[in-house]
Amino acid sequence: MTKALTDSQIAQYHEKGYIDALPVFDASDLATLNIGLAEELNLLEAGETTKEIREWHEASRFLFDICMNKKILDYVECLLGTDYYLWASNFFIKEPCSLESVTWHQDAYYWPLDPRASLTVWLAFDDADPENGSMEILPGSHKGGIFTHNRLEGEGSSVLDLECDTSAFNLSTVERINMKAGQISIHSDQLIHGSPGNPSDRRRAGLTARYSPTNVKCDLSVNPNFKVYQARGTDTYNYNPKAEVPTEQYGRLYREHLSIEEAGEEAEAKTWKKD
Repeated sequence: MTKALTDSQIAQYHEKGYIDALPVFDASDLATLNIGLAEELNLLEAGETTKEIREWHEASRFLFDICMNKKILDYVECLLGTDYYLWASNFFIKEPCSLESVTWHQDAYYWPLDPRASLTVWLAFDDADPENGSMEILPGSHKGGIFTHNRLEGEGSSVLDLECDTSAFNLSTVERINMKAGQISIHSDQLIHGSPGNPSDRRRAGLTARYSPTNVKCDLSVNPNFKVYQARGTDTYNYNPKAEVPTEQYGRLYREHLSIEEAGEEAEAKTWKKD
């Protein structure tokens, strides 16, 4: 059977920590995707932002089906192996003329998962380029373990309160992940990455989906809402609670999202965070 990724793409993922511009949805699919996104946005209540559209794949068949798209799962299988699960999704939407940025960070720093072996798929709903705040990465930074993340002081434009210490890296090596709408990128949970604001007059919307091999266990004392869907293969470990497939086409969750991202300094000191 032909692999979805070439040997050189797999080698780049292991060497640099990411691959990008992988085709999934064509132009004829994008209209349907954006109709679905509009339906989900309509479910937000007064005062809520698009950051609330998180783990809604548990309630929305539209989002669930995207996360379980065969092309996406074929790519992921080349990197995680035959047995893995889906456990999270988020929309990251930078509206036109937005100064909101994302500081340097490692996803694994925030996730109470052990071992560290997860990845993120980033699906572009719009073209993503330097003009509208495409992602920046430090290639190879996923090989160095977890780095110190320092708390930011004062008012700032970042959506995160912490910033990864990048002093060990030459920032001239930064690479950008630029994509056309309908393409995906994939990056390691330990890759240092971030993104600037969007000063352009174009939206930059992306949906992330997170996947882990079945031997990865969540610390439910940090994230008691953690649930998984078997994406490929079988789960012989049964470490994590299983979720039910949603039946409503466009649905949303009503719950507090408790994870280390919200739990503050006390959770940051949890012993699961190994160096």
